[in-house]
Amino acid sequence: MAEPTVAMPETHDMTTVVATAAPQQMMKTVEETRQRESYITPPVDIYETPDSLVVLADLPGIDTPQLEVRVDNNVLTLHGQTRHSMPGHTAYQEYTLVSFFRQFELSERIEQDQITADFKHGVLTLTLPKAAKAKPRAIAVNVA
Repeated sequence: MAEPTVAMPETHDMTTVVATAAPQQMMKTVEETRQRESYITPPVDIYETPDSLVVLADLPGIDTPQLEVRVDNNVLTLHGQTRHSMPGHTAYQEYTLVSFFRQFELSERIEQDQITADFKHGVLTLTLPKAAKAKPRAIAVNVA
């Protein structure tokens, strides 16, 4: 199950009223910054086969152009940006789409240059092939 998320506060005009000793009030403008971006850790299932590890990640609301999967310095990174796809102005909203971010540290037992990724119906399937030295093998027993 995914980690609990916290609703992002809406960005409003950051103008505040500051009371002074004078009977009149002065408007003070606070600098607006970009809206905070929230991430959740997508739930994954990891299966081991004789030849590879298979990672299934649930990424609802992600389109392929907003999905990034990469390996850098033995770290596999999953990053997805969600986008509302409804046309027009939102009149009422009970939930907000949240982006995904997750990283896995890979060992030398994985052939990092042969990792494949498939994305279908919101489920990302990563196949991480095992290196030859990590695959099970039979050892011949010599009779002396």
